Amino acid sequence: MTPLYYVISAIMLAWHEVLGLVLDPDGGLSWALSIVGLTIVIRILLIPLFVKQIKSQRNMQLIQPKVKELQKKYGHDRQKLGEETMKLYKDAGTNPFASCLPLILQMPIFFALFRILDQASKNQQGRGFLTDERATVFADSLIFGHIPIKESFWQARVWGPDGDWTVMLTAIVLVIAMTATTFTTQRQLMSKNMPADALTGPYAQQQKILLYVLPLVFGISGVAFPIGVLLYWTTSNLWTMGQQFYVIRNNPAPGTPAFDAKVERDRAKGKIKAGEPVEAEPEPEVDRRPAVRQQPKRQTKAQRQAAGGSPGGAGSAGSAGSGSRPTQTPNLKKKKQGGGR
Repeated sequence: MTPLYYVISAIMLAWHEVLGLVLDPDGGLSWALSIVGLTIVIRILLIPLFVKQIKSQRNMQLIQPKVKELQKKYGHDRQKLGEETMKLYKDAGTNPFASCLPLILQMPIFFALFRILDQASKNQQGRGFLTDERATVFADSLIFGHIPIKESFWQARVWGPDGDWTVMLTAIVLVIAMTATTFTTQRQLMSKNMPADALTGPYAQQQKILLYVLPLVFGISGVAFPIGVLLYWTTSNLWTMGQQFYVIRNNPAPGTPAFDAKVERDRAKGKIKAGEPVEAEPEPEVDRRPAVRQQPKRQTKAQRQAAGGSPGGAGSAGSAGSGSRPTQTPNLKKKKQGGGR
């Protein structure tokens, strides 16, 4: 995690230096906006991976009819079905787990930021380029004048004469926002950018699991995250939701409600003439060439005779009799005369 500490602290401190020119450098708002700036930089760096994720998802949607055909053909053989399905994914240049890549790559960054905030708040100890002195200032900074950026839902002091419910309420609002944006982003993908054929099968089951499990996990674990970490994750979810909305609106997968909506918008703007057919995006190229049949090796006459048997055996008898017309038995003649059935 040490390299991540340096990268994350460097980006966050760079934003803090810029924001410190117009805001109080020791105030919580400048540190909170520095975390937002860190999120934006991380998400910009992940744009190429997001594009790859979108392409993989689109290919997954387009090959779902072929996946169903494989299920009907090899439903009785699970091993063969798995092999053929993975071969289909490989030929189409897609991966069923590609939709999880941005999340998987963000998790180390998420935990590194959590450790930086945790160490700064508990021990006033810095990580990476964040010195102990600046870590203390960061841990003591307040948002809106009285909400510590270092505290979480469980750490909020709500009892006693100095109790303040605003910390707990702020954490709850951010946890709900984080959970809601996660659910909305996944729901947006399934309801608008997935064709009807892709709503059933193993890929659809995977998407449904992510739809309900991820928000539940984030909602339960979010109460333990400091407010600074909740700011990062909520901002990241808002970026993902907006980015996905832009892609679905302007480049939807064919055969989806988003694709039909885009066609109607283009017709209203005059880009597509009334009654003009709209060509759907071609399916990903899949290698369906038949396997090359292995041709038998050419053999000499001596090798064929040796394979058929000895010269005095059945092979020579067949060769000797091949020049004469075989004699039909009476029974065969009677069958032919009776109808030849």
